[in-house]
Amino acid sequence: MQISNTLEVGDLGEIVKQHGILYSKEYGYDASFEAYVAEPLAQFVKRKSPRERIWLAKLDGRLLGFICICELSNSQAQLRWFSIKPEARGKGLGKQLMDKALSFCVEQEYQKVVLWTVKGLEVSTAIYLKYGFNITQEIEHKLWGKIQLEQCYEKVL
Repeated sequence: MQISNTLEVGDLGEIVKQHGILYSKEYGYDASFEAYVAEPLAQFVKRKSPRERIWLAKLDGRLLGFICICELSNSQAQLRWFSIKPEARGKGLGKQLMDKALSFCVEQEYQKVVLWTVKGLEVSTAIYLKYGFNITQEIEHKLWGKIQLEQCYEKVL
């Protein structure tokens, strides 16, 4: 398994595709979820900010997982696009990616990391809680073809 910070041709589309397929199969999301992922992901790539970084885990050229840190402000980062393909789960890859992302936040002297998710993603929630994130806000509304309880988690560094 190789983890890198370099986006190669096709990675951007693969990240969007993996999100779309995975969340459709596992949670019943519609195609609007891909647009939700694609738009800010494209902006991240265009910014090329040194205070933002993506980690891509590949095995034999296949993208198996990824995580990203985006800058919200001088003091706050946002954890985004954290996903592990089903066949790569349970092998410590999520922990490796989370460790890299949070270490980067400390290096960049962020004071807080924020992430948005929805209720019902138990595996992700368990990881966030293990790493000291706490729910700070919940909002119910229609997202990706369903009524969702969107949750904001925060971790003070």
